[in-house]
Amino acid sequence: MANYQELANLVWTVADDVLRGLFKQHEYGDITLPFLVLRRLDCILDEDGRKEKAINIYNQFKDKVPEDALPPIILRKIKTSFYNTSQYDLSRLKADPNNIHLNFENYLNGFSKDVRDIIENFNLDGFIERLQKNNRLFIFCDKFTEVDLHPNEVDIPVFPPISGS
Repeated sequence: MANYQELANLVWTVADDVLRGLFKQHEYGDITLPFLVLRRLDCILDEDGRKEKAINIYNQFKDKVPEDALPPIILRKIKTSFYNTSQYDLSRLKADPNNIHLNFENYLNGFSKDVRDIIENFNLDGFIERLQKNNRLFIFCDKFTEVDLHPNEVDIPVFPPISGS
Protein backbone atom coordinates (compact mmCIF):
# COMPACT_ATOMS: atom_id res chain seq x y z
CA MET A 1 0.00 0.00 0.00
CA ALA A 2 1.18 3.50 -0.79
CA ASN A 3 2.36 5.81 1.95
CA TYR A 4 -0.12 8.67 2.32
CA GLN A 5 2.66 11.17 3.07
CA GLU A 6 4.42 10.22 -0.18
CA LEU A 7 1.18 10.75 -2.09
CA ALA A 8 0.61 14.09 -0.40
CA ASN A 9 4.15 15.18 -1.23
CA LEU A 10 3.70 14.13 -4.86
CA VAL A 11 0.44 16.08 -5.13
CA TRP A 12 2.03 19.18 -3.60
CA THR A 13 4.98 18.90 -5.99
CA VAL A 14 2.62 18.63 -8.97
CA ALA A 15 0.59 21.58 -7.73
CA ASP A 16 3.68 23.67 -7.07
CA ASP A 17 5.28 22.83 -10.44
CA VAL A 18 2.18 23.53 -12.55
CA LEU A 19 0.01 25.94 -10.58
CA ARG A 20 2.62 28.32 -9.17
CA GLY A 21 2.15 31.82 -10.55
CA LEU A 22 -1.24 30.94 -12.03
CA PHE A 23 -3.17 30.19 -8.85
CA LYS A 24 -2.77 31.35 -5.28
CA GLN A 25 -1.50 28.67 -2.94
CA HIS A 26 -4.81 28.56 -1.05
CA GLU A 27 -6.51 27.61 -4.36
CA TYR A 28 -4.33 24.53 -4.95
CA GLY A 29 -6.69 22.24 -3.10
CA ASP A 30 -9.67 23.48 -5.12
CA ILE A 31 -8.07 22.21 -8.30
CA THR A 32 -6.01 19.24 -7.07
CA LEU A 33 -8.82 17.54 -5.12
CA PRO A 34 -11.08 17.13 -8.19
CA PHE A 35 -8.14 15.77 -10.18
CA LEU A 36 -7.36 13.29 -7.42
CA VAL A 37 -10.98 12.16 -7.56
CA LEU A 38 -10.83 11.86 -11.35
CA ARG A 39 -7.60 9.90 -11.15
CA ARG A 40 -9.05 7.54 -8.54
CA LEU A 41 -12.12 6.96 -10.71
CA ASP A 42 -9.89 6.28 -13.72
CA CYS A 43 -7.89 3.77 -11.70
CA ILE A 44 -11.04 1.96 -10.57
CA LEU A 45 -12.36 1.82 -14.14
CA ASP A 46 -8.96 0.59 -15.30
CA GLU A 47 -9.38 -2.59 -13.27
CA ASP A 48 -10.66 -5.58 -15.20
CA GLY A 49 -11.11 -3.47 -18.34
CA ARG A 50 -14.23 -1.81 -16.94
CA LYS A 51 -13.75 1.31 -19.05
CA GLU A 52 -13.58 -0.61 -22.33
CA LYS A 53 -16.53 -2.79 -21.27
CA ALA A 54 -18.60 0.33 -20.51
CA ILE A 55 -17.77 1.83 -23.90
CA ASN A 56 -18.60 -1.41 -25.70
CA ILE A 57 -21.88 -1.87 -23.84
CA TYR A 58 -22.83 1.75 -24.48
CA ASN A 59 -22.12 1.37 -28.20
CA GLN A 60 -23.98 -1.93 -28.32
CA PHE A 61 -27.17 -0.61 -26.69
CA LYS A 62 -27.28 3.16 -27.42
CA ASP A 63 -29.51 2.75 -30.48
CA LYS A 64 -31.55 -0.14 -29.07
CA VAL A 65 -32.85 1.13 -25.74
CA PRO A 66 -34.02 4.50 -24.40
CA GLU A 67 -31.20 6.68 -23.05
CA ASP A 68 -32.41 6.40 -19.46
CA ALA A 69 -32.23 2.59 -19.69
CA LEU A 70 -28.52 2.60 -20.53
CA PRO A 71 -27.03 3.34 -17.07
CA PRO A 72 -28.46 0.27 -15.29
CA ILE A 73 -27.35 -1.98 -18.15
CA ILE A 74 -23.80 -0.60 -18.09
CA LEU A 75 -23.53 -0.64 -14.29
CA ARG A 76 -24.77 -4.20 -14.02
CA LYS A 77 -22.30 -5.43 -16.65
CA ILE A 78 -19.21 -3.67 -15.27
CA LYS A 79 -20.10 -4.16 -11.60
CA THR A 80 -19.43 -0.64 -10.35
CA SER A 81 -21.59 2.24 -9.22
CA PHE A 82 -20.33 4.59 -11.97
CA TYR A 83 -18.90 4.48 -15.49
CA ASN A 84 -17.33 6.54 -18.24
CA THR A 85 -18.17 6.02 -21.91
CA SER A 86 -15.71 8.57 -23.29
CA GLN A 87 -12.72 7.25 -25.16
CA TYR A 88 -10.60 9.35 -22.78
CA ASP A 89 -9.20 9.13 -19.30
CA LEU A 90 -6.43 11.30 -17.86
CA SER A 91 -3.78 9.04 -19.44
CA ARG A 92 -5.41 8.87 -22.86
CA LEU A 93 -5.73 12.65 -23.01
CA LYS A 94 -1.95 12.75 -23.54
CA ALA A 95 -2.35 11.29 -27.03
CA ASP A 96 -3.77 14.55 -28.42
CA PRO A 97 -2.20 17.57 -26.70
CA ASN A 98 -3.48 19.99 -29.36
CA ASN A 99 -7.10 19.21 -28.47
CA ILE A 100 -6.71 18.79 -24.72
CA HIS A 101 -9.51 21.19 -23.77
CA LEU A 102 -12.13 19.68 -26.09
CA ASN A 103 -11.09 16.13 -25.20
CA PHE A 104 -11.09 16.93 -21.48
CA GLU A 105 -14.70 18.14 -21.77
CA ASN A 106 -15.56 14.95 -23.66
CA TYR A 107 -13.91 12.93 -20.88
CA LEU A 108 -15.91 14.66 -18.14
CA ASN A 109 -19.17 14.33 -20.07
CA GLY A 110 -18.57 10.60 -20.50
CA PHE A 111 -19.05 9.92 -16.80
CA SER A 112 -22.33 8.64 -15.43
CA LYS A 113 -24.70 11.30 -14.13
CA ASP A 114 -23.84 10.87 -10.45
CA VAL A 115 -20.15 11.50 -11.15
CA ARG A 116 -20.94 14.46 -13.40
CA ASP A 117 -22.99 15.92 -10.53
CA ILE A 118 -20.02 15.56 -8.18
CA ILE A 119 -17.67 17.14 -10.72
CA GLU A 120 -20.10 20.00 -11.27
CA ASN A 121 -20.08 20.71 -7.53
CA PHE A 122 -16.32 21.16 -7.67
CA ASN A 123 -16.90 24.23 -9.89
CA LEU A 124 -13.97 23.27 -12.11
CA ASP A 125 -14.92 25.37 -15.14
CA GLY A 126 -13.01 28.51 -14.14
CA PHE A 127 -9.93 26.53 -13.11
CA ILE A 128 -9.96 24.51 -16.33
CA GLU A 129 -10.32 27.66 -18.42
CA ARG A 130 -7.40 29.28 -16.61
CA LEU A 131 -5.23 26.19 -17.03
CA GLN A 132 -6.11 26.00 -20.74
CA LYS A 133 -5.58 29.71 -21.38
CA ASN A 134 -2.10 29.44 -19.87
CA ASN A 135 -1.20 26.20 -21.68
CA ARG A 136 -1.09 24.16 -18.47
CA LEU A 137 -4.13 21.90 -18.74
CA PHE A 138 -2.21 19.23 -20.63
CA ILE A 139 0.73 19.21 -18.20
CA PHE A 140 -1.59 19.16 -15.19
CA CYS A 141 -3.52 16.17 -16.55
CA ASP A 142 -0.24 14.50 -17.45
CA LYS A 143 1.23 14.98 -13.97
CA PHE A 144 -1.79 13.38 -12.32
CA THR A 145 -1.29 10.22 -14.33
CA GLU A 146 1.88 9.74 -12.27
CA VAL A 147 -0.26 9.35 -9.15
CA ASP A 148 -1.14 5.67 -8.70
CA LEU A 149 -4.50 5.56 -6.97
CA HIS A 150 -5.47 2.02 -7.95
CA PRO A 151 -7.42 0.36 -5.13
CA ASN A 152 -4.70 -2.27 -4.74
CA GLU A 153 -2.17 0.54 -4.14
CA VAL A 154 -4.12 3.04 -2.06
CA ASP A 155 -6.67 1.77 0.38
CA ILE A 156 -9.16 4.47 1.19
CA PRO A 157 -10.83 3.56 4.48
CA VAL A 158 -14.59 3.59 4.68
CA PHE A 159 -15.79 4.95 7.99
CA PRO A 160 -19.00 3.67 9.54
CA PRO A 161 -21.78 6.23 9.92
CA ILE A 162 -21.76 8.12 13.19
CA SER A 163 -24.83 7.28 15.18
CA GLY A 164 -26.49 9.78 17.45
CA SER A 165 -26.38 9.14 21.17
